[in-house]
Amino acid sequence: MTSGTLRLATRGSDLALRQAAGVREELSTRRRDVELVEVETRGDELDEALITELGRTGAFVRALDEEVLSGEVDAAVHSLKDMPTDMPDGLVVAAVGERAPAGDALVTRDGGGLADLPRGAVVGTSSLRRKAQVLAERPDLEVRPLRGNVDTRLQKLVAPDLQAEHERRVEADADHKGDPGAREEDREYERTVEEWFDDLSEFQRTALEYDVDHEYDAIVLAEAGLRRSDLFYRDEYAVERLDRADHVPAPGQGAVAVTASDPDVIETIRSAMDHEPTRVATSVERTVLAELGGGCIAPIGVNALVQGEHVSARVRVLSADGATEVKATRDLPLRTYREAAAEFAASLREQGAAELIEAAKRAADTETAKRAEEDGGGGPPGGDAAGAAEE
Repeated sequence: MTSGTLRLATRGSDLALRQAAGVREELSTRRRDVELVEVETRGDELDEALITELGRTGAFVRALDEEVLSGEVDAAVHSLKDMPTDMPDGLVVAAVGERAPAGDALVTRDGGGLADLPRGAVVGTSSLRRKAQVLAERPDLEVRPLRGNVDTRLQKLVAPDLQAEHERRVEADADHKGDPGAREEDREYERTVEEWFDDLSEFQRTALEYDVDHEYDAIVLAEAGLRRSDLFYRDEYAVERLDRADHVPAPGQGAVAVTASDPDVIETIRSAMDHEPTRVATSVERTVLAELGGGCIAPIGVNALVQGEHVSARVRVLSADGATEVKATRDLPLRTYREAAAEFAASLREQGAAELIEAAKRAADTETAKRAEEDGGGGPPGGDAAGAAEE
């Protein structure tokens, strides 16, 4: 499409819609009307446990890109870290927007960092990378799966405290009403349950409704997702940024990419929003990931930053339990950053990263076979599903 309204495909989650709205705002500088088209993706349909087991990126991406290739929409908006490193024929990354903070954050109800958690504390995340990095620092902690949209994960963290307070207030009201001689000024709580509930935010009311299987002492999320969702600062919890030297982000984390196929659309989008330092840095990260071949089935962190004539790259590859790792940093020449990134990845493979990734693949294959047997031979759907969307 060379004129008229640009149609952008997006997932329907709150975070995805916010990201797409940001792209729409940037495209408005080119005096283009933009329509957002919500598309349900395969990742939205899968059982939580299947997301990380399926082992290749794409569950939250392919359906949107297929809409582009079919001509139903002009472009698609993605979290770059969810995108496969291999692109379908005819599709390109038209633009990579300026990156938000790329690191991870620890969220607790009472504040403090990872070192402040008591032994045996439960940390929630469905990211293999985050789990391994947490266990590498604190092997005494328990890491349990936690998936869902950003607000859903946060609500699951605070739900037990809210539900316990609700139960206390219900019991106190019942005791007061059941005492014939009780006076209003003798109430344990100044407000009734109904008054207390009316003062809750929508965020808190939703948390009250969750049937929480596990109680979490902390959860790990991408800082970018918290900020884009306006959930970084709230009274119900405290956020502590994790050191990126140890908690190396996923390749592309914090960046938003737009895919397209029509040359005119590509040029329009690229000229409106492409941020070259972010494109270069994330290209280094994705090149390293592609050369390592780990996809979402191995705990791999890759983070790069353009600094003058070099791109500073940091990589950390771990075993699933965080006990074994290969890590390195290297300054890559800006002029040949792609070739240098590939050479960096090759050196990491020789240092033992290949063995860690192969072990992760074997573990994934074993888990998939186990699930297939439990499901009566059906197994999980094949194809290109992704690790859980980490935002």
